[in-house]
Amino acid sequence: MKNRIIVTGGNGRFASILKKENKKLNLFFFSKDKLDILNLNSIERVIKKIKPKILIHCAALSRPMSVHENDISKSIDLNIIGTANITKMCKKFNVKLIYFSTAYVYEGTKGNYKESDPVKPFNNYALSKLGGECAVSMYDNSLILRIQMTEKPFRHNEAYTNVISNYLFHEDLAKILHKLLNRKGILNIGGKSQSVYNFAKNYDKKIKKILIKKQHKTPLKQTMNLSKLKKILSKK
Repeated sequence: MKNRIIVTGGNGRFASILKKENKKLNLFFFSKDKLDILNLNSIERVIKKIKPKILIHCAALSRPMSVHENDISKSIDLNIIGTANITKMCKKFNVKLIYFSTAYVYEGTKGNYKESDPVKPFNNYALSKLGGECAVSMYDNSLILRIQMTEKPFRHNEAYTNVISNYLFHEDLAKILHKLLNRKGILNIGGKSQSVYNFAKNYDKKIKKILIKKQHKTPLKQTMNLSKLKKILSKK
């Protein structure tokens, strides 16, 4: 029998894709009405019922980014405290924890960031995800994925020509996730290093070019070093 895997954030964007794209895993999806990450008893009940080998923690507060500036309590609760609660319960029941973090934990000024490089989040969203990382890092049986992904098709009608990143689509990660389950530590997850515009243009020839302005305080070189990922994927 395949190892049972709990996925939090069961109604989220990535989970909805994972349900369709990955038939190789024995997945159990839980939305917040069935698994409340702010309630330790709720998490414990689900773990006792499913008896998973792995828990993939996708539940998080992401967009709009402004919510992390305007409502820090909500951001702290869902992305830091909720993740800490998940970590506590995974530790209690010896469940492998895979945490979905973000590439935004890197400063984004020099690019080609390795997993071992220092982190310096450039917005509150990234700070909240790094807070979650801190809890997960205390648990040895864990894997932190620093991911740069987006929906397919690209959700905007314009894209930055002066921001270089490693975007990939949810579908791309869903297809390779099974190859990452046995890993521990930290792993960068992304696609080809290119401008956001070039990434989007591959799928929408009508996409418009725009330049990000300095007042937006968004770093221009957000690329990660993907050597570890490529090595894993090259193995049969």
